[in-house]
Amino acid sequence: MAENPAITPDLSEQAVIRREKLAALQEAGKDPYRITKYKVTHHSDEIRDGFDALEGKEVSIAGRLMSKRIMGKASFCHIQDLKGEIQAYVARDNIGEESYADFKKNDIGDIVGVSGTVFKTKTGEVSVHAESFTLLSKSLQPLPEKFHGLTNVDTRYRQRYTDLIMNPESKDTFIKRSKIISTIRRFLDAQGFMEVETPMLVANAGGAAARPFETHFNALDEDFKLRISLELYLKRLIVGGLERVYEIGRVFRNEGLDTRHNPEFTLMELYQAYTDYHGMMDLTENMYRYVAQEVLGTTKITYNGVEMDLGKPFARITMKDAVKQYSGVDFDEIHSTEEARAAAKAHHIEFEERHKKGDILNLFFETYVEEHLIQPTFVMDHPVEISPLTKRKPEDPAYVERFEFFMNGWEMANAYSELNDPIDQRARFAAQEEQFAQGDEEANHTDEDFLNALEIGMPPTGGIGYGIDRMCMLLTDSAAIRDVLLFPTMKSLN
Repeated sequence: MAENPAITPDLSEQAVIRREKLAALQEAGKDPYRITKYKVTHHSDEIRDGFDALEGKEVSIAGRLMSKRIMGKASFCHIQDLKGEIQAYVARDNIGEESYADFKKNDIGDIVGVSGTVFKTKTGEVSVHAESFTLLSKSLQPLPEKFHGLTNVDTRYRQRYTDLIMNPESKDTFIKRSKIISTIRRFLDAQGFMEVETPMLVANAGGAAARPFETHFNALDEDFKLRISLELYLKRLIVGGLERVYEIGRVFRNEGLDTRHNPEFTLMELYQAYTDYHGMMDLTENMYRYVAQEVLGTTKITYNGVEMDLGKPFARITMKDAVKQYSGVDFDEIHSTEEARAAAKAHHIEFEERHKKGDILNLFFETYVEEHLIQPTFVMDHPVEISPLTKRKPEDPAYVERFEFFMNGWEMANAYSELNDPIDQRARFAAQEEQFAQGDEEANHTDEDFLNALEIGMPPTGGIGYGIDRMCMLLTDSAAIRDVLLFPTMKSLN
């Protein structure tokens, strides 16, 4: 045989053997890569679950060869497809001597097709009695040893394709994630919402407190940013008369990596005209309950051994009351920034010179309250200093009609009665510009086109943003955000 250019010195012994097998197949005119399609009639679960109707019937399956037991003239193997594994019984007398010899040379990891009849073995295992066995694609790299599985976390994230093959629970997580998102869409569509798409490349990345990624658009010779939020464009659509809109899409924030943060993540925002943040609370409670019931079959979920009940009414508490409950500090008795700073010092809470009373209330909340919010809880009425796009409370303009939704100590959603006063909004933007000048890299910048839209007129509106990845983490009992992102951001190996 001629020298094989696919064999290089850096390959393992197993990889070399597999390349030699491929070369032999190609030389014999049996190149698996020349096969363009294969007719699949059933998946593994359909055969197992429908055995009574399929017994003795012919089926055709395809998938990855995961195990093989050669026993002379007959052998057993297991084939893994999207829905699980199923056993195939392969006998020389049924598929022919040449095909049987080829079958014995197949490697674990090869993609194969099997046609045959459904039966049960003496041990009661539903199987396919092969009439034909076809190699559809050659696996040139050995899979991880199955007994130990793929346990290296870094490899699981970098080689998600191998993780999905070797760890059924990982595949189940991502199938469930897809169901969660499709169920959300069904729920919102039934409520009369319209799904839309808005730009990812923007001149002004507003709508959230986060640092954007920046890039340069050569064709226009202008700098652009990747969006950090969906908010400002969706509100423009409310101005345009689309009364209920939502978008599920990727946003990008130039921030650190941890178990709950990835710089590229999935956000859903929705806006509804003629309602307020109370309407958003009702919608959130109903949506979470619906999704859990449809995807999991229950409204009681368990995360890291802790049960959370979505079937009960969600708790509702103001930020001031929550801080008073868990820290003992009553911000109704604090009347100035100086008094707030004194309280922060007394409780060893660090703050910056630019922080005002409302900012310090939020620091107390983050320090004393968040970790206790395990059951579904709406924390309402935030200080105006940390809510530049939110309508003030008419009876107390130092606070706004905003809530954050918490479960498991995590912020799961953020909602407002949207600010639709263009004069107030301009003043809020100006305050944000001042914050940016004082060193706050996450402050919003003035968006003149958005202000123009508000001047055209936006109706009273409720809006909310949901962290889809965190929702998926909770509903799949996944320890880290990377476990629910198919391809999380990783540091280059180069």
